[in-house]
Amino acid sequence: MGDNKEQPLRVGAAVRRRRRALDLTLAVVAQRSGLSVPFLSQVENDRARPSRGSLEKVADALRTTAVELLAAADPACSVDVVRGEATELDPEPRVRSLVRGHHQLHASEFTGDHDAGREFQHRNDELMYVADGAVEIEAEGRAHRLARGDTMYLTGGVRHRWRATVPDTRVIVVAVAEHIEAVQDRTR
Repeated sequence: MGDNKEQPLRVGAAVRRRRRALDLTLAVVAQRSGLSVPFLSQVENDRARPSRGSLEKVADALRTTAVELLAAADPACSVDVVRGEATELDPEPRVRSLVRGHHQLHASEFTGDHDAGREFQHRNDELMYVADGAVEIEAEGRAHRLARGDTMYLTGGVRHRWRATVPDTRVIVVAVAEHIEAVQDRTR
């Protein structure tokens, strides 16, 4: 029921981010583009959708291209359903993304074991939730055992590795996306 439809883009936030990055007022962008301040305000607040020609004028005023603004646009849809895979129990470890697209959060489901020797260090905070089974997580030199229903919160920059200690373990990892500046430098 529309789970995979292409959603229209909201270009307003991309225009606002670019304008603010250049430290420009709406009045300056209006003067450079030949468009009105009220119209630009409506565009930035997603109350008006600019035509291709207007978007190109805005892009020129912001010293970028319409293509770049569209690439930086947010999807208009705030709800997206990712369906579970209806497959037989797979003995092989696998990873499934739980969030599609370019968003502020990233979430994955790990089923089975994975490379237990691999160390992770993410820029932003993350949460690990054991949906089924059990894991052992080594974080900051300490070992932690988590069972079904347990969670571990890791702040950005914490080195960690984990391994499943029970067959058919499922771990959900939710993290602030790497492209987000969510964590200021922490001095240790």
